Amino acid sequence: MDGTVARTPLSQGVGYGIVLGLGFGFALGMILVTVVLKRYNAERQTSEMFNTAGRTVKSGLVGSAVVSSWTWAATLLQSSGVCYRYGVSGPFWYASGATVQILLFATLAIELKRRAPNAHTFLEVIKARYGTIPHLVFMVFGLVTNILVSLMLVVGGSATVSALTGMHEIAAIYLLPVGVIAYTMVGGLKATILTDWIHTFILLIIIIVFSLTAYATSETLGSPSAVYDRLVEAAAAHPVDGNAQGSYLTMRSTQGVIFFVINIVGNFGTVFLDNGYYNKAIAASPVHALPGYILGGLSWFAIPWLTATTMGLSALALENTPAFPTYPNRMTEQEISSGLVLPYASVALLGRGGAIGTLLIIFLAVTSATSSELIAVSSIFTYDLYRTYFKPNASGKRLIYMSHVIVCVYALFISTFSVGLYYAGISMGYLYLLMGCLISSAVVPATLTLVWSGQNRWAAALSPPLGLAFALVAWLVTASKECGVLDVACTGSNNPMLAGNVTALLSPVVLIPIFTLIFGLDKYDWKSMMQIRKADDHEIGDVASADVEQPVSRRPIETHDEFADEQTKLLRASKISKWTTVGLTLAFLILWPFPMYGSSYVFSKPFFTGWVTVGIIWIFGSLGAVGLFPIFEGRHTLKHTFKSIYLDLSGKKHVRTIQAERPVSEEKRASSSETPSKKDSTTVGEDHI
Repeated sequence: MDGTVARTPLSQGVGYGIVLGLGFGFALGMILVTVVLKRYNAERQTSEMFNTAGRTVKSGLVGSAVVSSWTWAATLLQSSGVCYRYGVSGPFWYASGATVQILLFATLAIELKRRAPNAHTFLEVIKARYGTIPHLVFMVFGLVTNILVSLMLVVGGSATVSALTGMHEIAAIYLLPVGVIAYTMVGGLKATILTDWIHTFILLIIIIVFSLTAYATSETLGSPSAVYDRLVEAAAAHPVDGNAQGSYLTMRSTQGVIFFVINIVGNFGTVFLDNGYYNKAIAASPVHALPGYILGGLSWFAIPWLTATTMGLSALALENTPAFPTYPNRMTEQEISSGLVLPYASVALLGRGGAIGTLLIIFLAVTSATSSELIAVSSIFTYDLYRTYFKPNASGKRLIYMSHVIVCVYALFISTFSVGLYYAGISMGYLYLLMGCLISSAVVPATLTLVWSGQNRWAAALSPPLGLAFALVAWLVTASKECGVLDVACTGSNNPMLAGNVTALLSPVVLIPIFTLIFGLDKYDWKSMMQIRKADDHEIGDVASADVEQPVSRRPIETHDEFADEQTKLLRASKISKWTTVGLTLAFLILWPFPMYGSSYVFSKPFFTGWVTVGIIWIFGSLGAVGLFPIFEGRHTLKHTFKSIYLDLSGKKHVRTIQAERPVSEEKRASSSETPSKKDSTTVGEDHI
C-alpha cells in the first residue's frame, strides 16, 4: 500500500535550533577547550597537533573516537530499516557485519604504528613503499571512500531532520556541516576526538532511554513479552518472504544473509580505506592503539544491535496504531530506504520527546563522523598532495592554513553533491549498498602493504582499478538480467549489489598472484616507511617558546633505547592483536549467528527476552567503556587543568608559573607509571587528552 504523508512532530524552529544552536554550541565549547589547553597545558596548534593530536591519545578516548566515527547516520537509520524488513536478524547482521572490520583493523593500526611511526596518513605509507603511481591510485580510492561516507552522513541526516521538523532538506544539507567546520578548524583532530567522546556519551544515554522505554516503561509496549506478541501478529498479517515460518523472530532470513554479505564487504572498504581510522591509530600512543580499537569495536556492536532491535521492532509493533506517523498504512520502500523507520518509531513510542531524542542522536552521529571525515580529507590533501607534489618544504604554519582551506572547501563540495543526489532520488540506503562495489577492490592490496613484504608496486597499483571495473560489470550485468532495466530500484536491489560487492573484494585475491607472477615477488625491507618525516613546526614552536617561556629544547629527545623499547611493545601487541581479532571475528560472524540460522530456530518468548536483556546489559557496558573510562584515564590532567583554572582566576598563581611547574609534575608521574611510553613525554601537556 502507498504510505501517507507523515506529520512532522516538531516545528521547523526546533530543527533550525538544534542544527545551528548545537552546532555553534559545540564550536564555542571546542574554542574554549583549545584556549584552556593552550593557557594551562602549554599546548600549541601546530600542524602535527592539528592532524595527529600529538600521537598521545589513550585507549579510552581512542575507543570513544572509534565508536563515534563508526556511528554514522546509517548506523542508526539503516540498521533500523533492515530490522523492519527482516526482523531480529537484521540488527545482528548489521552489527556483526560492521564490527569485525574495526576489530581486524586493530592489527593494521598496530602495524602502522610499528612500520611508520611518523606517518600522518596511510597514503604516505603507500608513497614510501611503492612510489608515485600506486600513491595516486590509492589517493583516488581513499578520497572516494571519504566522499561516499560523507554523502551518506549528510543525505541520511538531512532526510531525518526534514521528516521530523519539516525543514527543507536542502537547508539541512547545507547547515548540518556548519558547526562541524567551526570546531574542526579551531581544534583539529584533538577537537574531533574530544567532541567524539561528548557525542558518544549523549548518544548512549539516549539509546538507553529508548530501549528501557520500549521494553520496560511504555504504556503501549513496556516489556519484551508485549513486543513479542505484537511481532507474532505482524508476521501473521504480513509474513516475511525468505524468513523461517515468515517470522520476524528468527535468524533464518535469506534476504537478511544477502544483506549481511553486502554489509561485510562494503564496510571493509569504509574502514580499511578511510584515512579517518588511520588518523585515530596515528593519534593513539603506541601502547594504547590495540586496546583502544578492541574497546571501540566491542562497545560499538551494541549501538546498532540494540538501537535497531528496539526501534525497528517497535515500528513493526506500533505501525497499526494511530500514534504511528503513516497510520493506517505501512511504510513505503522509499521511506524505509531513506532511513525513516527510526524517527517514525521514536514518535510512536515517545511522541514529541522521541522526535527530539532522534533529532539529537542523528545530529550527533552526523556531526561527529563528519568531523572525522573533514580531518581525514584535509590531511590527505595537505600531506599527500600539497606537501608531496607541490611544496615539499612547506612550513607547519603553511600546512595548517592548507588544512583549514580544505576543511571549508570539502564541506561545501559534499553539501552541493548531496543536493544533486537529493534531486536524483538517490537515498542513503542506496549509497550504503553501493559503496562496496566502488571501493572494496583496494582493501586487500592496502592491507598487504603493511603485513606482507612480497607485494610488488604493480600488483598494488593495478589490482584496485581492475577490480573496480570487474565489480561494475558484475553489478550492472546482474541488474540487467534480473530486471531488464537499469533504474535506481533495480540497481539498488540486493542481488546486483551482492554480485558487485563480492567481485570487488575478492578480485584482487586473483589479480595480485597474477601480477606477482608477471612482475616478480617484492623483497621490501620496511626501511622507507621509517623515513617518513614529521612536519616542520619550528615557526609555531618559536612563537610558543616566546609566548610561554617554554623553549622547545626542553622537550625530551627520543633515544635509541626508547625507540627500541617501543618497537618491542608494538611487536608484542601485534602478535596479541592477530589472535584476539581473529577469535572475535569468528565468534561474531560464525559461532554466534549461524547455529541459529542453520537450525531455522524461531525465537521463543523467553529466548527473545534474554536476547533483549543481553543487548541492554551490553549497552551499559559500552557506556562504561567509552563513556566513563576516558574520564578515569584522564583524571590527572583533568585535576591539573581545573586546579590551574582555579589558581589563575583566584589570582593565587600566575599562568606562567603554572606552566613552568607542569613539566616537573608530569615527568614525576611518568617515571612512576607502570607502562611508560616515549610519546608520553614528547611534548608538554600531551600525555593525556
